[in-house]
Amino acid sequence: MASPPPLNSPIIFLLLLTALSATTSSADTCTNQKLTDGSNSNKLYSNCMDLPHLTSFLHWTHNTTNSSLSLAFVASPPNPGGWISWSINPTGSGMAGAQALVAYKDGSNGAVTVKTLDIKSYSELVPGKLSFEVWGLKGKKVSGAAITIFANVKVPEKATTLNQVWQVGPSVTAGRISKHDFTPENLNSKGTLNLIGGQRIGAGGVDSRTKKKNIHGVLNSVSWGVLFPLGVVIARYMRTFPSADPAWFYLHATCQVSAYATGVAGWATGLKLGSESAGIVYSVHRNIGIALFCLATIQMFALFIRPKKEHKYRYFWNIYHHSFGYTIIILGIINIFRGFQILNPLTKWKSTYIVVIAVLGAVALLLEAITWIVVWKRKSSTKPYDGYNNGQSRQQPLNM
Repeated sequence: MASPPPLNSPIIFLLLLTALSATTSSADTCTNQKLTDGSNSNKLYSNCMDLPHLTSFLHWTHNTTNSSLSLAFVASPPNPGGWISWSINPTGSGMAGAQALVAYKDGSNGAVTVKTLDIKSYSELVPGKLSFEVWGLKGKKVSGAAITIFANVKVPEKATTLNQVWQVGPSVTAGRISKHDFTPENLNSKGTLNLIGGQRIGAGGVDSRTKKKNIHGVLNSVSWGVLFPLGVVIARYMRTFPSADPAWFYLHATCQVSAYATGVAGWATGLKLGSESAGIVYSVHRNIGIALFCLATIQMFALFIRPKKEHKYRYFWNIYHHSFGYTIIILGIINIFRGFQILNPLTKWKSTYIVVIAVLGAVALLLEAITWIVVWKRKSSTKPYDGYNNGQSRQQPLNM
């Protein structure tokens, strides 16, 4: 029976480090912002949404009696003199054709100015009246660098969804807004606003594309971030107990093969999303994903080329199998948290994954201690000595 690897095993160290560092961060959510409608009555909005890009938030109430939308849009410009905007696009899903509300801080007195823009094309911004009625338009500076746009807009009768576009930009010169950046965050800042239901809709409920991203995230979180580490824990600790042999091997193999199949499905979903997003590339996230797929594919061959314990090449097989396994776990957890940064889901999903990893790390620590105690007792119960004792043959040490 082989003794466990040293106590500072990479899986234990990584799980603890990930759990401890990730729990220290918390993202702001719309539920923490108790915004009112800005009117004399100061009614709270019925719904709110954590927009999935540019750290932006939307609060709204849909009034079906007069087909209007009372809203508050909260975002922070990238620079102190920058701007924010929220738009409805009646004709498409992008910026061209959007009817925009733009707000920025006036450099002279620090007050927030709000304007309307008809974005006829990416190069033509027409200040003035929009294609729908707008009233109660005003802006307000909130905590930090954030700005809030308050407005009431007329929406089509019996409308259930709207195409929304939001954006932030770096500067305003003489009342003219500058171009925004063209990072993936800026290019992806659009989606569908669901007017009915009266519920809070998070980032996962924006549009069908975001649903695909969520599926991609769930598949990869379960695969690289849960099943693969669980399979390593099974192999590392269950084999210490003779009664678990060979059950531990079949559990380990089943867990890793299931993780690989789930990971391939998540990887394929990511490729599909990439093909549908021309010009939008998350290079680091993509490259780690490709590396994970390649490493895991090679790792699967370990099941078929596994030599017997007595074989002279078993030592080299162990090095290859263990190093690939730990590398997959490290890269997998890193890429999952990079995915959280890209998708910006509701805090509860990130928190749930952190709890799962923390529990898995705690279980691994407990099993680490138990297996060391078991092995130590086995070693101490074996007392090798030279010569003979009362005619008995020499006792040999237990082969660990």
